[in-house]
Amino acid sequence: MPHLVILESPSKAKTVKKYLGEGYDVIASTGHIIDLPKSKLGVDVEHDFAPQYVNMKDKAEVIKELKKHAKASDIVYLATDPDREGEAIAWHLSHLLNIDEKAPVRVTFNEITKTGVKAGMSAPRCIDTNIVDAQQARRILDRIVGYKLSPFLWKKVRRGLSAGRVQSVAVRIIVDRENEIRSFVSQEYWSVDAKLLAASSKKAFPAKLSEVDGEKVSIGSKEEADKLLERLKGAEFIVTGLKKSQRKKQPAPPFTTSTLQQEASRRYSFQSRRTMKAAQELYEGIDVAGMGAVGLITYMRTDSLRISDEAKAAAADLIKELYGAEYLPEKPRVFKSKNNAQDAHEAIRPTTVSLTPDKVKASLSSDQYKLYKLIWERFMASQMQNAVLDTVAADITAAGCLFKSSGYSVKFDGFTKLYEETKDADNEQSGALPKLEKGEKLTAKEVLGNQHFTQPPARYNEASLIKELEENGIGRPSTYAPTISTIIDRHYVEREQGNQIKPTALGEVITELLKEHFNDIVDVKFTAKMETELDNIEHGTVNWVDILRRFYGNFAKTLEKAEADMEGKRVKVPDEPTDVICEECGKPMVIKIGPFGKFLGCSGFPECKFTKKIVTETQGNCPKCGKKMLAKKSKKGKPFYGCEDYQNCNFMTWDLPISEKCPQCGATLFKKTGRQGKIYCAKEGCGYERPLDGADSKDKSNDRSEERRV
Repeated sequence: MPHLVILESPSKAKTVKKYLGEGYDVIASTGHIIDLPKSKLGVDVEHDFAPQYVNMKDKAEVIKELKKHAKASDIVYLATDPDREGEAIAWHLSHLLNIDEKAPVRVTFNEITKTGVKAGMSAPRCIDTNIVDAQQARRILDRIVGYKLSPFLWKKVRRGLSAGRVQSVAVRIIVDRENEIRSFVSQEYWSVDAKLLAASSKKAFPAKLSEVDGEKVSIGSKEEADKLLERLKGAEFIVTGLKKSQRKKQPAPPFTTSTLQQEASRRYSFQSRRTMKAAQELYEGIDVAGMGAVGLITYMRTDSLRISDEAKAAAADLIKELYGAEYLPEKPRVFKSKNNAQDAHEAIRPTTVSLTPDKVKASLSSDQYKLYKLIWERFMASQMQNAVLDTVAADITAAGCLFKSSGYSVKFDGFTKLYEETKDADNEQSGALPKLEKGEKLTAKEVLGNQHFTQPPARYNEASLIKELEENGIGRPSTYAPTISTIIDRHYVEREQGNQIKPTALGEVITELLKEHFNDIVDVKFTAKMETELDNIEHGTVNWVDILRRFYGNFAKTLEKAEADMEGKRVKVPDEPTDVICEECGKPMVIKIGPFGKFLGCSGFPECKFTKKIVTETQGNCPKCGKKMLAKKSKKGKPFYGCEDYQNCNFMTWDLPISEKCPQCGATLFKKTGRQGKIYCAKEGCGYERPLDGADSKDKSNDRSEERRV
């Protein structure tokens, strides 16, 4: 009889089967097969929070197959994902299939390679009940908050709303930032900036006024700036100080789940869900030409920076081969993980460093290739030598005013030869200063006063929100992507142009209501403390029932008080005014938020119940009938474009209509992106097309910015 290995993912099962070969039957549970019931709370709060688990209805066929395969096997190995959810699935499988949870049947794979699979299978262990308890506590906490708090929101705001232990805090963080922006009072300030020319160069370099008569400068108005400019008229600019030094620049550590999502967002504008989908595929196994199915990266849900000695050695050998010994540090780098990091897995890295991005490009989709290249380059760079910069800081004096200028040149490129981390804002002045001598007189090409205004804090984008959640200890690596997806799907927040995230009126109303009556639920510190408690359960230092008891005692009292305080009251979600006129009664229409998103409703409701969809017009016209094109979304949220007269004209495309007209027939042109990107005409019989060039790619944001909501 064969040995049965149960994993979560069918694609991973296929890869693992290849490595295990004959004598092994490998199948997938396709995620959880047992869970709390959907129709009720499913937790006995009176008796130690006993969960009432049920077989998931949509997994009936899977469960039947699992039992059939288990019956035909002499031993069953539970090889679900190496995290809390995976441990819980293994525990549920052991109960479903009558496997002793204390038997050594639990195996984990940090990487889906021959080495990783063999290592996992050679070290089976018992199911870790501490990890299971941590997952149970998290699941029950979330169920209590969701099933007890959501009905309160239905009664006090409207039906169909939900609250969540992590999602509600994420929305509050976004709402608080929006309130900061609204209350921000901009202040005027000025700078005095010079462009100076040295004898050794024909190119002027910038210098900024720093001190006046030995005091740090602060210029609050044009009048003050003009006085200083008058003082500097005809003044000699003399180099009075030079400080030359060297600075070493260290590479960023390899990726964790959070930093991978942040970098993919900054560099490629990937949403976190898109990043994790591609990462999951790279981990589970890709059919690489000439190799078959192979997992290309290590497990992608981790907050550890640990790297195995074998991986470091392999990276060092390849760095030496590709770039030379001078690009290797004296000893392998060790990056320190955060104090609360779970160190069960390594950082995210390529499983086989010799599989360079170019070698596997032909086997990968566009998203997979971009992400693999990012992971490969970041890991390799993390094992390379520092970059060395020659820096110069110059003090320049004129009429009792001190100007400062600095610059650097690269003495040794080190890891930057391969990769540099993208920054949200990089204020570091780049470029070298010309050769300067102390006492040298400089020529002032121009000295100007420049007006500035202090800026409010920026709205969060996905990268900065994930960073904020991680730094505050909210959620875990596996929760960032689903949390952001959830709060957007439920219309508590929305994306603006430039990937900014702002709260909706609905999100603000719910947040204020929760802050007033359930402050702990949306308190950042309280939520972070609960995450720490879950970690303590996993480490076996506290009992999960005790944690739930403490939480529920306070929560139940708070809920009872909130219901009494809000007796007979309802909170109205303010509508967003528009200039659209109701077609039935002539009153202005307003934007409302319903269970399925935003729509236009008459401001005369309930007397007038007229509503209409909000549509987004794009530039260009339908190539089939000449009418306007509308931007739409599929059921899975993927954007597409179709004719406004969809009842009579069936034209649709995934490709973006652009403002440029076809030089052959005058119809709207479309832009197809990806590996075979092009600009083309979709009008039947025309056939015009050309490959994408750099200018076409840069124009993408402009094309989208011309979409107009009506």
